[in-house]
Amino acid sequence: MIADFHFLRPWWLLAILAAIAILWLASRQSDMRLRWRDMIAPQLLDHLVSDDPSKGRLRPYHLTAILIALAALALAGPTWQRELPPFVQDEAPLVIAIDLSQTMDAIDVTPSRLERAKLKVHDILAARPAARTAIIAYAGSAHLVLPLTDDAALVRTYVDSLATRIMPVAGKNTAVALAAAEKTLESAQAPGTILLMTDGVDAASFDQVARFGGSNNVVLFAIGTAEGGPVKTSGGGFASDAAGGRLFAKLDVDELKRLQGAGNISVATFTSDDSDVRWVVERIKTHFAQKAAEAETRWRDFGWWLTIPIVLLAALSFRRGWVVRWAGALFAFHLIFSPHTSCAADLSLADMWLTPDQQGRLAYERGDYPAAAAAFRDNEWHGVALYRAGKFSEAVDAFAARDTPEAWYNQGNALLHLNRLDQAVAAYKRALQLRTDWPEAKANLAIAEKLVALQKQEEEEQQQDPNLKPDQVQFDAKGKQGKKGQVNVSEQTADLWMKNIEVSPADLLARKFAIEARGGKQ
Repeated sequence: MIADFHFLRPWWLLAILAAIAILWLASRQSDMRLRWRDMIAPQLLDHLVSDDPSKGRLRPYHLTAILIALAALALAGPTWQRELPPFVQDEAPLVIAIDLSQTMDAIDVTPSRLERAKLKVHDILAARPAARTAIIAYAGSAHLVLPLTDDAALVRTYVDSLATRIMPVAGKNTAVALAAAEKTLESAQAPGTILLMTDGVDAASFDQVARFGGSNNVVLFAIGTAEGGPVKTSGGGFASDAAGGRLFAKLDVDELKRLQGAGNISVATFTSDDSDVRWVVERIKTHFAQKAAEAETRWRDFGWWLTIPIVLLAALSFRRGWVVRWAGALFAFHLIFSPHTSCAADLSLADMWLTPDQQGRLAYERGDYPAAAAAFRDNEWHGVALYRAGKFSEAVDAFAARDTPEAWYNQGNALLHLNRLDQAVAAYKRALQLRTDWPEAKANLAIAEKLVALQKQEEEEQQQDPNLKPDQVQFDAKGKQGKKGQVNVSEQTADLWMKNIEVSPADLLARKFAIEARGGKQ
């Protein structure tokens, strides 16, 4: 840390010369011997000039010099630590690979290992609001459930639908799950983390997983207990092992420790409270901060801490006989004739020390997004605060004030929330015109175009009424049924019913995984 110490604006240190000049000039002015030495003989001067009894005390010019020196240090921007840019935590991607092998139905953790893993995913999402998360499901094969998205509600919906029965290939292949997670992270610009939620690593993948953890940030969330428990089946019974006995799954703690030491993989064990979730989230943030510090981070300005001693020393100026007495009058004048009403006295005080954008940033960090939106003058920050406050229509207007790729990208996001899909597509295309190589904009454009296509398809289906009356109805005059024109009404009704039946997310995932497994796509 000492090696990193430097000043962001070192030229302000020249102001310290002014403080030194004030001390030198004031000391010469108050030195009576120095003022009379050219007019009185030295042997008489000592007897004619008496020492000042107040010599050595703190005088106003001392205070002024100290204030100037401290202000110069503060303006120079001392720093020794990096900080993350705004919204950087929101961009930290996380890929959660959830084990759906048979042993995840063990009930040593109630109601089961898999169900408790789902609850932990909910807690992780709650601890990372607006962050991007992807879901991978794996057993003997690995499949993408959801790509990176900041829609936490969508992630929860699909996570809740996961079950061991939907996996097309039995077993546990951790290596292929990590490969799928790594591929998912390739589209993210920010450094990401892979979270494995499993009850163990298969022996065939152990070496590959260890090597993978050496070059990537992998966190293994171990679900289960060392004592183990029986594995339930979908029919309500219990699974059997190869010998015909009841399958009893145990968490191999020693193997996890060996993996942690061999592969530089962080291992978190399940706890009944949320301490394990806090540890995982902190590990994700720490990794992201370390990686971001090597790239686009900036140095944190610690100069503002010096404003505290500056204010305390400046308070001494109100003593009788010290410096400017009109400072108190100026302060009172501001309070009395401030354009704010009396009920906004606190705000007028804030206006004395903070700009509107600084006040907006403080409100934003407190999570008071409506107040932040009211305070911000910067269009981009104003739009972001409105977006977080759920005022998407107003956010579009704020972002529209700037013709930058970020402004168009943010407009597209807000327009999606307003279901103005065509306009969202146009906004993403404009963002990509201004910044061609932007993976997030390309991904969101693809999503918006798919939604537009689905919307058009639904409109076309609604226009085609399945209950249209026939143009002409003819009856067999002899009461005979025509063989070629015979229609089974019951079969037709059943077919329409089957087409209109709703399919659950679990069934959709099961079909998707089965198709991918048959095609060799994982």
